[in-house]
Amino acid sequence: MRFRRISFPASAALSILAILLYFFHGLNFGIDFVGGTLIEVQSKSGAADLAKMRAALSGLGLGDVQLQEFGGPTDVLIRVAQQPGGEQAQQVAINKVREALGGEVDYRRVEVVGPRVSSELLAKSTIGLGLAIFGILIYLWFRFEWQFSLGAMIANVHDLVLTIGYMSLTQIDFDLSSIAALLTILGYSLNDTVVIYDRIREMLRRYKRMSMPDLLNISVNSTLSRSIITHVTVTLALLALLLFGGHAIHSFVATMIFGVVLVGTYTSVFIAAPILIYLGVGTTRMEAEEGTGKERASTARP
Repeated sequence: MRFRRISFPASAALSILAILLYFFHGLNFGIDFVGGTLIEVQSKSGAADLAKMRAALSGLGLGDVQLQEFGGPTDVLIRVAQQPGGEQAQQVAINKVREALGGEVDYRRVEVVGPRVSSELLAKSTIGLGLAIFGILIYLWFRFEWQFSLGAMIANVHDLVLTIGYMSLTQIDFDLSSIAALLTILGYSLNDTVVIYDRIREMLRRYKRMSMPDLLNISVNSTLSRSIITHVTVTLALLALLLFGGHAIHSFVATMIFGVVLVGTYTSVFIAAPILIYLGVGTTRMEAEEGTGKERASTARP
C-alpha cells in the first residue's frame, strides 16, 4: 500500500490531462454521432464479399466508410461519413458509391442521417453511461458498505476518464462500438474490484486487530493471481481480434485493450483498494470495536 503515495498523484495528473485533452482536442466522432449516409444494398450474386466491396470504396476519398452485414448473407449496410458541402455533397458521395459498386448490387434504401439525430444519440449514450455508474453505486452500497461503493465508483470513473483521454489522444473513431467498449470496461473493472473488496471484507472479519494497510496488502496479494490470469486471457483474445478482426471492430478492440488490460488492472490494485484507507474503513472498524469494548467493560462492572 506504500505505492499509493505514487499512484494517487499520478492518477490525478493523468485524469486532469485526459480531461484537458477531451475539451481542447476533442473526440473523433464516427458516423453514428456526426451524421452521414446509410446505403442498404443486396448482392445479386449470392453472399456479399465485404472485403471486395470495402476495397472498392476505400479509394473514393469519402472519409470513414463502414460496411456491415445484416439480415441475410446477401444484405450489406454501407455507412458513409457526412461530407462537407451540404446535401449536394452527400448526393455526390452516393453517386460515387453507385459507380464503385456498379451493377453487382441492388439498392434497397438510401438515407441521410442528420447531425440532430446524432446529437440525440450522443446524449442518450451519455445518459446510459451515467445510469450504469449510478446502478453500480447503489448495488455496492447494499452489497458492502458506503465506503466500498464510493471507492468502486471513483475507480470506475477513473477508468472511463483515462480511456476517453486515450481516445482523444489517438483520435480513434468514437462510435457506437466505443460506447459498448466503455460499458464493457465498466463491467470488467467492477468485477475485478468486487473480487478484491469481497476478500477485504472477509479479512476485516478475520483479522480485527491488523492495521488497514497490512490487511489490504494481504487481500490484494491473495487475489493477484486470479486478476493476472483473467487479464492475460482477455489480452490474448483481444490481440487476436485486433490482428484479425479487421477495421470494423478496431475501435472497440483498441479501446478494450487500453481500458481493461492496462487501466483496469492498475486501477483495481493501486486505486480501488488503497482508497479505502482514505475513506475511513479501518477507522470505522476500530471505532466500532472500541465502542463494543467499552460496553462490555461497563456491563462487567458490579
